[in-house]
Amino acid sequence: MNVIEIAGRRIGDGCIPLVIAEIGINHEGNLNKAFKMVNDAADCGCECVKIQTHIIEDEMVPNDVVPGNAKESIWKIMERCALSEKEERLVKEHVESKGMIFLSTPFSRAAAKRLERMRVKAYKIGSGDCNNYPLIDYVASFGKPVILSTGMNDISSIAIAVDILRKRKTPYALMHCTSIYPTPYNKVRLGAILELKKTFSDAVVGLSDHSLSNYPCLGAVALGASILARHFTSDKSWPGPDIEISMDPPALKDLITGSRIIFEASGGSKEILPEEKPTIDFAYACVVSIKDIKAGDKFSEDNIWVKRPGTGEIKAEHFNGLIGRTAYCDIPKDKQIKWRHIGD
Repeated sequence: MNVIEIAGRRIGDGCIPLVIAEIGINHEGNLNKAFKMVNDAADCGCECVKIQTHIIEDEMVPNDVVPGNAKESIWKIMERCALSEKEERLVKEHVESKGMIFLSTPFSRAAAKRLERMRVKAYKIGSGDCNNYPLIDYVASFGKPVILSTGMNDISSIAIAVDILRKRKTPYALMHCTSIYPTPYNKVRLGAILELKKTFSDAVVGLSDHSLSNYPCLGAVALGASILARHFTSDKSWPGPDIEISMDPPALKDLITGSRIIFEASGGSKEILPEEKPTIDFAYACVVSIKDIKAGDKFSEDNIWVKRPGTGEIKAEHFNGLIGRTAYCDIPKDKQIKWRHIGD
């Protein structure tokens, strides 16, 4: 069984899926908004909240690149949204005061150093850094669990990252992800979850989804996903590039409830359960006489048939085997046939 542990929470095979509320940069640099989202996530019963750690001068060079889901450059977005170390510590303290797990994604070596100073329990690496092998190796050197998103990467590039984590003996999870904002449903590709599980047999596998509903995440649970991540906001009317793809509190609560139901409903095999016995008693059909039968009469469709309830000795499945056999004794109409009624 593939299991990792973060802050005492076991995650993986046989464990209830961990739902991560990805606040990300939805706070737009406003600490009060961040606190509200933490509070709302806690009220929904969420176990884990994640933000992003951006130290812009160590993360990127000045640029004018505009993300597909934004109208301004990534530099300006991060310049506006980045929290200071003091602010991130306050968010972490607030998350943990609510009994939740705090996670953040470091987008640079300086960000990873900051989070290590903050004594985080684990690291989440974003899809854009799945092939940033120097950063992965640096984060893995801390010896803490790593959750790695794999959007914009194929099996060959993921394998190099996994090899780094394995060499560092780092507990790890892989998140299937499609880095399109929002992700059309026909681009989600839940089959990749099965591919990741098969290819990386020691990995805990999950889904980081950017579509517009919970359905892909719920479907992923049925395929064995152990971690579910979606962006989260307290208010869908707030500004921000990720708001459109974010779930609000009712959706978060629905995802938590739905994922647990599907997890409980998964697995098992096709067999008759002991708990089905009360239903069997009224729902099954048994062989009964449909007219008076004399000793020595041959059983046929004219004098026996199958009727409910299912409390008789001879169930409907044995009906054909009785045709042509002889009655041992007189049997009145509407009597459940017993094996002792059969003479040969």
